[in-house]
Amino acid sequence: MINAIYRVVSPKLLEIAYEEIDLKGNHVIVRPTYLSICKADQRYYQGSRDPEILAKKLPMALIHEGIGKVVYDGSGSFEPGDTVVIVPNTPVESDEVIGENYLSSSKFRSSGFDGFLQDYVISTPDRLVKINGNINYCVASFSELISVCLHSINRLNKFSHSRKNSIGVWGDGNVGFITAVLLKFIFPGTKIIVFGKNPEKLSYFTFADEICSINDVPDDLRIDHAFECVGGQSSQSAIDQIIDHINPEGTISLLGVSEYPVPINTRMVLEKGLRLYGSSRSAKEDFENTIGILEKYPEIVNYLESIIASVCPIRTINDISHAFEKDNQLNFGKTVLIWDK
Repeated sequence: MINAIYRVVSPKLLEIAYEEIDLKGNHVIVRPTYLSICKADQRYYQGSRDPEILAKKLPMALIHEGIGKVVYDGSGSFEPGDTVVIVPNTPVESDEVIGENYLSSSKFRSSGFDGFLQDYVISTPDRLVKINGNINYCVASFSELISVCLHSINRLNKFSHSRKNSIGVWGDGNVGFITAVLLKFIFPGTKIIVFGKNPEKLSYFTFADEICSINDVPDDLRIDHAFECVGGQSSQSAIDQIIDHINPEGTISLLGVSEYPVPINTRMVLEKGLRLYGSSRSAKEDFENTIGILEKYPEIVNYLESIIASVCPIRTINDISHAFEKDNQLNFGKTVLIWDK
């Protein structure tokens, strides 16, 4: 069985490589069906990462958000035709204290090795989660991103105190949207306030209890806990504003990714007794919880459908390039690839 792998060999240049698949053993062969582009994929495709990192990582097949159909399972865990979410994090060891997504030895698709831009993805059964319910497959395609947000929310329960009268979400992008909508359903009695700077983006947050421009935050506004979903150079101002408006002993979840060190006002962190924690990637358990929530709350799926900005059928290598360029022009929302190879 021959597999075609679509790898970025240099910025904006894709090439096809062919490899033979061994049908022996306990692995599972999945045919990708719906994929979604992440900002990390874009940085590799556009060549905006450090040249040394690009030289180390490329050539590589991109995409780590996606679902597919099982075509072969030597382990007997799945039936042909089952729709599954593919977990991109691949641990090579276990630790009784450290989660699989934080082990430095773990590998990650479309970062350490080939992602889902392949005709077939070869996986072990423990890296797959079956979708049983009737979930919009376009939304399911970015289950990975949803699972990262859910992972951070579950860690809030672990690290924070019990008072959750109000939670603030800083960031009006995809991560902020997903985090806020999950919070609204997981903590139905909590006031969810979204802070952003783009009125057009903020108009999508119809479920939030309150919307607030970062340039017009009342001095007396206070929240119990906060999620920073901004990233980049704006992380500093977001974290500073959170520290100013969070109540003492509140907990701050850091989700925004920055390429550069971000200064933090430690004096006020100490004075208020704040807890700051970071969250990155997710484990299989988070994927299982994500699928469970999407099946339990169809309203969440309905909200997430609103951030699908582009759906691109993919049949040729040129279609892949076109989808990445189209996604790169988006100011908000997710690009979904219908992998029709």
